[in-house]
Amino acid sequence: MLDPSLDKTNEELNTAKQVQLDNVGALTRDQLTPDAATEPQGHDVPGHNHAPAADTTPDPHAGHSHAADGDHDHAHGEAGASPYLWPGVSLALLLVGIGLDYFDVPFFSGTVRLLWYGVAFLLVGWKVMKAAVLSIPSGNVFNEFLLMSLATVGAFSIGEYPEGVAVMLFYTVGELFQDAAVNRAKRSIRALLEIQATEVTVLRGGRSMVLDPKQVQLGDTIEVKPGEKVALDGTLTVGPASFNTAALTGESAPQTKQTGEGVLAGMINQESLVQVLVTATYQDTKLAKILAMVQDAVGRKAKTQLFITRFAKVYTPIVVLLAALLIAVPYLLVDDYVFRDWLYRALVFLVISCPCALVVSIPLGYFGGIGAASRAGILLKGSNFLDVLREIDTVVMDKTGTLTQGVFAVQQVQPATGFDATQLLPLVGALETKSTHPIAKAVVQHVGSAVTGVTVENVEEIAGHGLRGRVDGKEVLAGNTKLLTKFSVPYPPEVDQVVDSIVVAAVDGKYAGYLTVADAPKADAEQTVRELRADGITKIVMLSGDKDSITQRVAQQLGIDEAHGGLLPEDKARYVQEYLTAGRKLAFVGDGVNDAPVVALADVGIAMGGLGSDATIETADVVIQTDHPSKIATARRIARATHSVVWQNIWLAFGVKAIVLALGAGGVATMWEAVFADVGVALLAILNAWRIQRMKF
Repeated sequence: MLDPSLDKTNEELNTAKQVQLDNVGALTRDQLTPDAATEPQGHDVPGHNHAPAADTTPDPHAGHSHAADGDHDHAHGEAGASPYLWPGVSLALLLVGIGLDYFDVPFFSGTVRLLWYGVAFLLVGWKVMKAAVLSIPSGNVFNEFLLMSLATVGAFSIGEYPEGVAVMLFYTVGELFQDAAVNRAKRSIRALLEIQATEVTVLRGGRSMVLDPKQVQLGDTIEVKPGEKVALDGTLTVGPASFNTAALTGESAPQTKQTGEGVLAGMINQESLVQVLVTATYQDTKLAKILAMVQDAVGRKAKTQLFITRFAKVYTPIVVLLAALLIAVPYLLVDDYVFRDWLYRALVFLVISCPCALVVSIPLGYFGGIGAASRAGILLKGSNFLDVLREIDTVVMDKTGTLTQGVFAVQQVQPATGFDATQLLPLVGALETKSTHPIAKAVVQHVGSAVTGVTVENVEEIAGHGLRGRVDGKEVLAGNTKLLTKFSVPYPPEVDQVVDSIVVAAVDGKYAGYLTVADAPKADAEQTVRELRADGITKIVMLSGDKDSITQRVAQQLGIDEAHGGLLPEDKARYVQEYLTAGRKLAFVGDGVNDAPVVALADVGIAMGGLGSDATIETADVVIQTDHPSKIATARRIARATHSVVWQNIWLAFGVKAIVLALGAGGVATMWEAVFADVGVALLAILNAWRIQRMKF
């Protein structure tokens, strides 16, 4: 039941402790505390809490607001009281009353009978009637509370006491089921809120102290014990350490972090005591930004959801008018007109017309889709993107970091005649330790401990060419072919035909061989392309800033339809605009700041590995928390399932209501059928929407 009498201020309603789904856009980052995990009272489904939204789009269901300020908390009874207490008492009184009526007990008549059923009615109905009255001053007259009040009070006025009680009682039970369904749908957000640490050990001035994470400053060092959550983003200063990242990424496998690598708030330290240098304040952690994004998602409604709420806003007063005509018109046309009979039909008509099944179950279905996606490590910035994901026919992807690992690794070592790998690698690796270039780092990592003890002197870095230096007394060159040309070192012509990035080496003025360095595809990249094509995507494109020969090779390896390399960000935007102009419904998938313009241009922008980039979180419509491109296909499956469930509910509600409305107008349907058409259909629709939470994707 909705409790319009609760005296809640706007400030109270805009706190994370309430997790009000239509108010979450008003949450500030410092309000995203673990206290928000407190079990919310009542339901507050997007599209069903009908206070005006914070944006410029008016909420079509403002008619459901139950307080002067338009906000409400849907609490059930007094603090600590079970929401089922008074409905249970009402049900007991109703059943006993029906039994007394059936056996025609003498004392149970007249005033006694009216008072008996009146108490049963008021236990569940007074808050609904109060809600109807409170909504009138704001002009929000035509809502479910007015319909229920008119129908049930009207039933009492013609002596149909049991039916009047039953309608209000079952309506209340329906509200309780809605509460349970929405609370279940909120669990994914509550689970995210719970992963924020509530206290942190800070090392200052040679001593440790336990503080609230909000009090920690940039540059502080925090200590994380085994089993503790990391409270703030930072750099690991004492490691290595293994971290459970499942709460952030949905991945069960732990990640090992080395000294100097970044760790994020919400990760759980698994093994040893570690220290972390704080690089982000509490409200600026990646986790806080993600929580804000997830909670804001429910404020952006899908087209279907907006249509239904606007339709209900028009539909409800029309049905009230029809109910009035159902009383008045027969008086002019029917010879044996009986006011009581036609009033009863009109009351049945009013009960059936209540749009609860639509305005609750449909947004609940979309919210269930957002929750299912969150559990899969996919964050959507609005339920509208579930619709867009389902409609796309073209997926355009960046290469490096999206389909490939974004990490260079040595693929091949090709020594020249007279050299072998055991001679070549220590010389080249030792020289490359003096460079910070990603390719140099890949070579050093590949060579490993073989560089230990090797002396490197007189190193000269030649911009755009490579390195020259003395390694163990030998003059070594390591870089591209331009470096060898510069120092007049001849090399085989076939070296120029190598597609991958290449490190060419010379020792004491003689060509010594080369190493190829490449960025390998991710383990699920080929699977991603295969699943997207099987899922109805008709065009898959790869756009990359890497050289075209490498881009084409990766595209061929993964089975991608079309690929273009050597592109600047503006070139990528040009290609995407061409596809959009041609009528394509397009998703662009990227992983970094350079892709932000194209992500914003696409119908739906998807950011890969969003935990690592603030820019992608800000720009993208969908953020995949892991680096797995196969999650794109998972998001599509969730979008299709959500769409299917939502439209099942729409057809169920419209179909049953149309049939029973016709029967009610004809005098065939009674209040009992009306209860099924309203509350029964609403419960069936809610249970159907509930299925999304249980689906495996």
